[in-house]
Amino acid sequence: MASEDKVIITCAVTGSIHTPTMSPYLPITPDQIVDEAVAAAGAGASILHLHARKPEDGRPTPDPDVFMQFLPRIRQATDAVINITTGGGPGMSISDRLAAPVRAQPELCSLNMGTMNFGAFDLADKYDAWTYAWEKPFLESTRSGFQSNTFAQIDEIISTLHEPFGTRFEFECYDVGHLYNLADIVRRRGLKPPFLIQFIFGVLGGIGAEFENLLVMKQTADRLFGLDYRMSCFATGKRQMPFLTVCAALGGSVRVGLEDSLYIGPGALARSNAEQVLKVRTIVEALGREIATPDEARAMLALKGGDRVAF
Repeated sequence: MASEDKVIITCAVTGSIHTPTMSPYLPITPDQIVDEAVAAAGAGASILHLHARKPEDGRPTPDPDVFMQFLPRIRQATDAVINITTGGGPGMSISDRLAAPVRAQPELCSLNMGTMNFGAFDLADKYDAWTYAWEKPFLESTRSGFQSNTFAQIDEIISTLHEPFGTRFEFECYDVGHLYNLADIVRRRGLKPPFLIQFIFGVLGGIGAEFENLLVMKQTADRLFGLDYRMSCFATGKRQMPFLTVCAALGGSVRVGLEDSLYIGPGALARSNAEQVLKVRTIVEALGREIATPDEARAMLALKGGDRVAF
């Protein structure tokens, strides 16, 4: 793992799994996403990871026209690196998932490193009443559905975004096998370091949120990529902050946001993404580490620059 004197904080602002019933603070509309993203950047996030939602009911959408209602405004208001999803959400096709990144040509996109079960159906049993009719069936559909990212689809995403636009990737690894997938793709495609590798813990279908698993993932990535990668991690739900603390202590970067956890502490909903950013920033600085600015993050990840996007 490359030496990381400074910590990159990524904030995943809204995601595609949590639904409006779960928190009144989950940003839904373009205006809300802009406000949350700008505040998170002001609190110390140098990367903003973004999904879109239908403003009328909060349903996840890949529609590039919706993305364009908030991307230019965020770019005008902050110098943060904007990272657009290519994972999208349950039920979205590869063409759906590529539509917004192709339009926007961002510096950075997320890229899941394999097809996997992605279970959120347990959330469907936690609420007695729903704000919108789509929410419960959407969550229950993850019992029989899966998140598709075949080798062919990964190659298509790289060919569509990296080669013509210079977009680089946050490689999302939900299990140890995903690291081996990435090593093979790096070899076959001749991808150049540094690689931002995001370790993800606690999603049903992926590796569990135990600290031993963080060490296994780090040791495996160290063996496969040596000094060519930069580690970041997040864990879902209540394990969010403990995992980020250990990851930062091990020299890595961190990701927070209402996509990953709706809470700021036991039983307490986070009132904003910025609240989580400030909490993890306090933890990181208490460990004696400094927070990277957006331009420092760009240099650490060899990004093309915010002046070379299409929004």
